[in-house]
Amino acid sequence: METSLIFPVMPTDASDAVPFAELVRSEDMPRLWQGQSVTIETHQMFAYLAGMGFRIPFGTAVTLMPLRHPMEAAAHARSLARLTGRRVTLGLGPGSPDFVASLRGKPYDSPKAACADYLRQVRGFLTEQRHEAPGSGWPASDLPDLGHAGVDIGLGVLRPGLARLAGEMADVAITWMTPPGYLARDVVPALRRGAQAAARQVPRLVTVVHVAVARHGRDPRQLAYAAAHTHLGAPHYTDMLRRAGLRVHPSQPYLNARALVDSGTFVYGCPREVTGALAEYARAGVDEVVLNCAGAGLVHGWNAALEDLAELSAEIRAARSGVIA
Repeated sequence: METSLIFPVMPTDASDAVPFAELVRSEDMPRLWQGQSVTIETHQMFAYLAGMGFRIPFGTAVTLMPLRHPMEAAAHARSLARLTGRRVTLGLGPGSPDFVASLRGKPYDSPKAACADYLRQVRGFLTEQRHEAPGSGWPASDLPDLGHAGVDIGLGVLRPGLARLAGEMADVAITWMTPPGYLARDVVPALRRGAQAAARQVPRLVTVVHVAVARHGRDPRQLAYAAAHTHLGAPHYTDMLRRAGLRVHPSQPYLNARALVDSGTFVYGCPREVTGALAEYARAGVDEVVLNCAGAGLVHGWNAALEDLAELSAEIRAARSGVIA
Protein backbone atom coordinates (compact mmCIF):
# COMPACT_ATOMS: atom_id res chain seq x y z
CA MET A 1 0.00 0.00 0.00
CA GLU A 2 1.28 3.44 -0.94
CA THR A 3 1.08 6.44 1.37
CA SER A 4 0.46 9.98 0.19
CA LEU A 5 -1.02 13.11 1.73
CA ILE A 6 -3.64 15.76 1.18
CA PHE A 7 -3.57 19.51 1.62
CA PRO A 8 -6.74 19.41 3.67
CA VAL A 9 -8.30 22.89 3.50
CA MET A 10 -9.39 25.40 0.89
CA PRO A 11 -6.37 27.73 0.56
CA THR A 12 -6.43 31.51 0.49
CA ASP A 13 -2.69 31.65 -0.21
CA ALA A 14 -1.28 28.99 -2.53
CA SER A 15 2.11 29.24 -0.80
CA ASP A 16 0.51 27.50 2.21
CA ALA A 17 0.57 24.29 0.20
CA VAL A 18 4.29 24.54 -0.62
CA PRO A 19 5.53 22.65 2.51
CA PHE A 20 3.12 19.82 1.68
CA ALA A 21 4.47 19.64 -1.87
CA GLU A 22 8.01 19.68 -0.48
CA LEU A 23 7.20 16.76 1.78
CA VAL A 24 5.67 14.76 -1.08
CA ARG A 25 8.75 15.40 -3.22
CA SER A 26 11.32 14.75 -0.49
CA GLU A 27 9.63 11.54 0.65
CA ASP A 28 8.95 10.40 -2.94
CA MET A 29 5.26 9.99 -2.16
CA PRO A 30 2.96 8.95 -5.02
CA ARG A 31 1.01 12.24 -5.14
CA LEU A 32 -0.36 15.33 -3.42
CA TRP A 33 -4.12 15.51 -3.13
CA GLN A 34 -6.52 18.40 -2.66
CA GLY A 35 -10.31 18.44 -2.44
CA GLN A 36 -12.75 20.87 -3.98
CA SER A 37 -11.82 24.47 -3.29
CA VAL A 38 -13.87 27.59 -3.98
CA THR A 39 -11.18 29.93 -2.64
CA ILE A 40 -8.06 29.27 -4.71
CA GLU A 41 -9.37 26.73 -7.17
CA THR A 42 -7.81 23.28 -6.88
CA HIS A 43 -6.36 22.91 -10.37
CA GLN A 44 -4.98 26.45 -10.26
CA MET A 45 -3.25 25.73 -6.96
CA PHE A 46 -1.64 22.67 -8.49
CA ALA A 47 -0.60 24.70 -11.54
CA TYR A 48 0.98 27.26 -9.18
CA LEU A 49 2.97 24.49 -7.50
CA ALA A 50 4.03 23.08 -10.86
CA GLY A 51 5.23 26.54 -11.87
CA MET A 52 7.34 26.64 -8.71
CA GLY A 53 9.06 23.47 -9.88
CA PHE A 54 7.01 20.84 -8.07
CA ARG A 55 6.60 18.44 -10.98
CA ILE A 56 4.90 15.86 -8.79
CA PRO A 57 1.74 13.83 -9.42
CA PHE A 58 -1.46 15.51 -8.24
CA GLY A 59 -4.91 14.20 -7.47
CA THR A 60 -8.30 15.73 -6.73
CA ALA A 61 -10.28 14.13 -3.89
CA VAL A 62 -12.77 15.11 -5.11
CA THR A 63 -13.91 17.94 -7.34
CA LEU A 64 -17.67 18.30 -7.71
CA MET A 65 -19.42 17.58 -10.97
CA PRO A 66 -22.07 20.34 -10.85
CA LEU A 67 -19.37 23.02 -10.90
CA ARG A 68 -18.03 22.31 -14.38
CA HIS A 69 -18.89 20.78 -17.70
CA PRO A 70 -17.20 17.42 -18.42
CA MET A 71 -15.23 19.03 -21.24
CA GLU A 72 -13.77 21.60 -18.84
CA ALA A 73 -13.00 18.91 -16.25
CA ALA A 74 -11.05 16.99 -18.88
CA ALA A 75 -9.27 20.15 -20.05
CA HIS A 76 -8.18 21.06 -16.51
CA ALA A 77 -6.87 17.58 -15.77
CA ARG A 78 -4.90 17.11 -18.95
CA SER A 79 -3.47 20.64 -18.62
CA LEU A 80 -1.99 19.62 -15.27
CA ALA A 81 -0.64 16.42 -16.79
CA ARG A 82 1.05 18.49 -19.49
CA LEU A 83 2.42 21.07 -17.02
CA THR A 84 3.84 18.50 -14.61
CA GLY A 85 4.84 15.75 -17.00
CA ARG A 86 3.18 13.33 -14.55
CA ARG A 87 -0.11 11.43 -14.55
CA VAL A 88 -2.98 13.25 -12.86
CA THR A 89 -5.77 11.56 -10.93
CA LEU A 90 -9.01 13.39 -11.62
CA GLY A 91 -11.28 12.46 -8.73
CA LEU A 92 -14.91 13.41 -9.31
CA GLY A 93 -18.03 13.29 -7.18
CA PRO A 94 -21.65 14.39 -7.40
CA GLY A 95 -21.79 16.43 -4.17
CA SER A 96 -24.63 16.41 -1.65
CA PRO A 97 -28.23 16.67 -2.91
CA ASP A 98 -28.62 20.12 -1.32
CA PHE A 99 -25.46 21.36 -3.03
CA VAL A 100 -26.57 19.98 -6.38
CA ALA A 101 -29.99 21.59 -6.00
CA SER A 102 -28.44 24.95 -5.15
CA LEU A 103 -26.65 24.93 -8.53
CA ARG A 104 -29.07 23.05 -10.79
CA GLY A 105 -32.41 23.93 -9.23
CA LYS A 106 -33.03 20.35 -8.15
CA PRO A 107 -30.99 17.31 -7.08
CA TYR A 108 -29.94 14.70 -9.60
CA ASP A 109 -32.82 12.32 -10.32
CA SER A 110 -30.27 9.53 -9.92
CA PRO A 111 -26.78 10.41 -8.62
CA LYS A 112 -25.51 7.08 -9.93
CA ALA A 113 -26.82 7.74 -13.44
CA ALA A 114 -25.45 11.30 -13.34
CA CYS A 115 -22.01 10.00 -12.34
CA ALA A 116 -22.07 7.37 -15.08
CA ASP A 117 -22.94 9.94 -17.74
CA TYR A 118 -20.35 12.43 -16.47
CA LEU A 119 -17.53 9.88 -16.33
CA ARG A 120 -18.43 8.63 -19.79
CA GLN A 121 -18.23 12.15 -21.20
CA VAL A 122 -14.97 13.00 -19.43
CA ARG A 123 -13.34 9.83 -20.71
CA GLY A 124 -14.59 10.59 -24.19
CA PHE A 125 -13.02 14.05 -24.15
CA LEU A 126 -9.76 12.66 -22.79
CA THR A 127 -9.61 9.97 -25.45
CA GLU A 128 -10.58 12.45 -28.19
CA GLN A 129 -13.70 10.58 -29.21
CA ARG A 130 -16.51 12.43 -30.94
CA HIS A 131 -19.30 13.60 -28.65
CA GLU A 132 -22.89 14.49 -28.98
CA ALA A 133 -24.14 17.24 -26.74
CA PRO A 134 -26.93 15.76 -24.57
CA GLY A 135 -30.34 16.40 -26.09
CA SER A 136 -29.05 18.55 -28.93
CA GLY A 137 -28.62 16.06 -31.75
CA TRP A 138 -25.37 17.73 -32.84
CA PRO A 139 -21.75 17.01 -31.92
CA ALA A 140 -20.27 18.86 -28.99
CA SER A 141 -16.94 20.61 -29.38
CA ASP A 142 -13.90 18.34 -29.15
CA LEU A 143 -10.70 19.17 -27.35
CA PRO A 144 -7.74 19.68 -29.68
CA ASP A 145 -4.90 17.20 -29.51
CA LEU A 146 -2.51 17.77 -26.60
CA GLY A 147 0.31 15.46 -25.68
CA HIS A 148 0.33 14.84 -21.93
CA ALA A 149 1.35 12.24 -19.35
CA GLY A 150 -2.16 10.89 -18.88
CA VAL A 151 -5.20 11.23 -16.66
CA ASP A 152 -6.72 8.57 -14.43
CA ILE A 153 -10.43 9.11 -13.80
CA GLY A 154 -11.51 8.64 -10.20
CA LEU A 155 -14.93 8.47 -8.60
CA GLY A 156 -15.63 9.40 -5.00
CA VAL A 157 -17.57 6.58 -3.33
CA LEU A 158 -19.04 6.07 0.12
CA ARG A 159 -21.52 3.27 -0.39
CA PRO A 160 -21.75 0.08 -2.46
CA GLY A 161 -23.88 1.55 -5.27
CA LEU A 162 -21.27 4.05 -6.44
CA ALA A 163 -18.49 1.58 -5.60
CA ARG A 164 -19.96 -0.83 -8.12
CA LEU A 165 -20.20 1.98 -10.68
CA ALA A 166 -16.55 2.84 -10.02
CA GLY A 167 -15.70 -0.80 -10.68
CA GLU A 168 -17.51 -0.58 -14.00
CA MET A 169 -16.19 2.77 -15.22
CA ALA A 170 -13.41 4.41 -13.16
CA ASP A 171 -9.66 3.96 -12.94
CA VAL A 172 -9.65 4.89 -9.25
CA ALA A 173 -12.21 4.68 -6.44
CA ILE A 174 -11.71 7.32 -3.75
CA THR A 175 -13.20 7.02 -0.28
CA TRP A 176 -13.13 9.45 2.64
CA MET A 177 -13.43 8.64 6.35
CA THR A 178 -14.36 5.00 5.61
CA PRO A 179 -13.39 2.46 8.32
CA PRO A 180 -11.28 -0.45 7.08
CA GLY A 181 -13.78 -3.10 8.13
CA TYR A 182 -16.50 -1.40 6.13
CA LEU A 183 -14.22 -1.16 3.10
CA ALA A 184 -13.41 -4.88 3.27
CA ARG A 185 -17.02 -5.94 3.81
CA ASP A 186 -18.97 -3.56 1.56
CA VAL A 187 -16.85 -1.39 -0.73
CA VAL A 188 -14.16 -3.73 -2.07
CA PRO A 189 -16.63 -6.50 -3.01
CA ALA A 190 -18.81 -3.94 -4.82
CA LEU A 191 -15.79 -2.67 -6.75
CA ARG A 192 -14.95 -6.21 -7.77
CA ARG A 193 -18.51 -6.99 -8.83
CA GLY A 194 -18.61 -3.87 -10.99
CA ALA A 195 -15.29 -4.64 -12.62
CA GLN A 196 -16.30 -8.24 -13.26
CA ALA A 197 -19.60 -7.15 -14.83
CA ALA A 198 -17.74 -4.79 -17.15
CA ALA A 199 -14.94 -7.29 -17.85
CA ARG A 200 -12.27 -4.82 -16.77
CA GLN A 201 -9.55 -4.48 -14.17
CA VAL A 202 -10.58 -3.57 -10.61
CA PRO A 203 -9.89 0.15 -10.02
CA ARG A 204 -7.24 1.30 -7.59
CA LEU A 205 -8.73 2.02 -4.17
CA VAL A 206 -7.59 5.24 -2.50
CA THR A 207 -8.76 6.13 1.01
CA VAL A 208 -8.34 9.46 2.80
CA VAL A 209 -7.75 8.88 6.53
CA HIS A 210 -7.74 11.45 9.35
CA VAL A 211 -4.56 11.09 11.43
CA ALA A 212 -2.83 12.87 14.30
CA VAL A 213 0.14 12.08 16.52
CA ALA A 214 -0.63 11.94 20.24
CA ARG A 215 1.07 14.81 22.06
CA HIS A 216 0.73 16.56 25.40
CA GLY A 217 -2.15 19.02 25.42
CA ARG A 218 -4.00 17.48 22.50
CA ASP A 219 -7.57 16.23 22.72
CA PRO A 220 -8.28 13.77 19.87
CA ARG A 221 -12.03 14.46 19.99
CA GLN A 222 -11.37 18.18 19.52
CA LEU A 223 -9.07 17.37 16.60
CA ALA A 224 -11.65 15.05 15.03
CA TYR A 225 -14.40 17.63 15.37
CA ALA A 226 -12.24 20.41 13.87
CA ALA A 227 -11.25 18.18 10.96
CA ALA A 228 -14.55 16.54 10.13
CA HIS A 229 -17.53 18.39 11.62
CA THR A 230 -18.86 19.40 8.21
CA HIS A 231 -18.84 15.82 6.97
CA LEU A 232 -20.15 14.58 10.31
CA GLY A 233 -23.24 16.74 9.84
CA ALA A 234 -23.94 15.43 6.34
CA PRO A 235 -26.56 12.67 6.00
CA HIS A 236 -24.67 10.72 3.32
CA TYR A 237 -21.56 10.51 5.50
CA THR A 238 -23.43 9.58 8.66
CA ASP A 239 -25.37 6.95 6.71
CA MET A 240 -22.07 5.40 5.60
CA LEU A 241 -20.72 5.47 9.16
CA ARG A 242 -23.88 3.85 10.51
CA ARG A 243 -23.50 1.09 7.92
CA ALA A 244 -19.96 0.69 9.27
CA GLY A 245 -21.32 0.21 12.79
CA LEU A 246 -20.78 3.66 14.35
CA ARG A 247 -23.50 5.32 16.39
CA VAL A 248 -23.82 8.67 14.65
CA HIS A 249 -26.51 11.16 13.62
CA PRO A 250 -26.17 14.26 11.41
CA SER A 251 -27.65 16.46 14.16
CA GLN A 252 -24.84 15.52 16.60
CA PRO A 253 -21.49 16.27 14.93
CA TYR A 254 -19.55 16.56 18.20
CA LEU A 255 -20.80 13.20 19.45
CA ASN A 256 -20.03 11.84 15.99
CA ALA A 257 -16.43 13.07 16.40
CA ARG A 258 -16.20 11.05 19.60
CA ALA A 259 -17.41 8.02 17.68
CA LEU A 260 -14.72 8.57 15.05
CA VAL A 261 -12.03 8.55 17.73
CA ASP A 262 -13.47 5.67 19.75
CA SER A 263 -13.79 3.49 16.64
CA GLY A 264 -10.28 4.32 15.39
CA THR A 265 -11.65 5.90 12.21
CA PHE A 266 -9.83 9.04 13.34
CA VAL A 267 -6.40 7.49 13.86
CA TYR A 268 -4.64 8.93 16.92
CA GLY A 269 -1.60 7.69 18.78
CA CYS A 270 2.18 7.57 18.71
CA PRO A 271 3.69 7.18 15.22
CA ARG A 272 4.05 3.42 15.64
CA GLU A 273 0.43 3.07 16.73
CA VAL A 274 -0.81 5.17 13.82
CA THR A 275 1.27 3.13 11.37
CA GLY A 276 -0.11 -0.08 12.82
CA ALA A 277 -3.68 1.19 12.43
CA LEU A 278 -3.02 2.22 8.83
CA ALA A 279 -1.92 -1.34 8.06
CA GLU A 280 -5.55 -2.35 8.54
CA TYR A 281 -6.38 -0.43 5.39
CA ALA A 282 -3.87 -2.46 3.40
CA ARG A 283 -5.44 -5.65 4.71
CA ALA A 284 -8.87 -4.31 3.69
CA GLY A 285 -7.70 -3.94 0.08
CA VAL A 286 -6.67 -0.27 -0.06
CA ASP A 287 -3.95 0.52 -2.60
CA GLU A 288 -3.15 4.04 -1.40
CA VAL A 289 -3.88 5.68 1.93
CA VAL A 290 -3.93 9.48 1.99
CA LEU A 291 -2.90 11.07 5.29
CA ASN A 292 -5.21 13.92 6.32
CA CYS A 293 -3.76 16.10 9.09
CA ALA A 294 -6.58 18.65 9.12
CA GLY A 295 -7.28 18.22 12.85
CA ALA A 296 -3.78 19.10 14.02
CA GLY A 297 -3.47 21.85 11.42
CA LEU A 298 -6.73 23.61 12.25
CA VAL A 299 -6.29 23.38 16.03
CA HIS A 300 -2.53 23.67 16.51
CA GLY A 301 -1.27 25.20 13.25
CA TRP A 302 0.13 23.83 10.03
CA ASN A 303 3.67 23.53 11.36
CA ALA A 304 2.32 21.09 13.94
CA ALA A 305 0.51 19.18 11.20
CA LEU A 306 3.66 18.98 9.07
CA GLU A 307 5.62 17.74 12.09
CA ASP A 308 3.05 14.94 12.47
CA LEU A 309 3.32 14.06 8.80
CA ALA A 310 7.13 14.00 8.87
CA GLU A 311 7.16 11.69 11.90
CA LEU A 312 4.54 9.40 10.40
CA SER A 313 6.39 9.26 7.10
CA ALA A 314 9.61 8.27 8.90
CA GLU A 315 7.78 5.57 10.87
CA ILE A 316 6.10 4.20 7.75
CA ARG A 317 9.49 4.03 5.97
CA ALA A 318 11.00 2.24 8.95
CA ALA A 319 8.13 -0.25 9.09
CA ARG A 320 8.46 -1.03 5.38
CA SER A 321 12.19 -1.64 5.69
CA GLY A 322 11.77 -3.80 8.80
CA VAL A 323 13.66 -1.32 11.00
CA ILE A 324 12.42 -0.81 14.57
CA ALA A 325 12.36 2.97 15.06
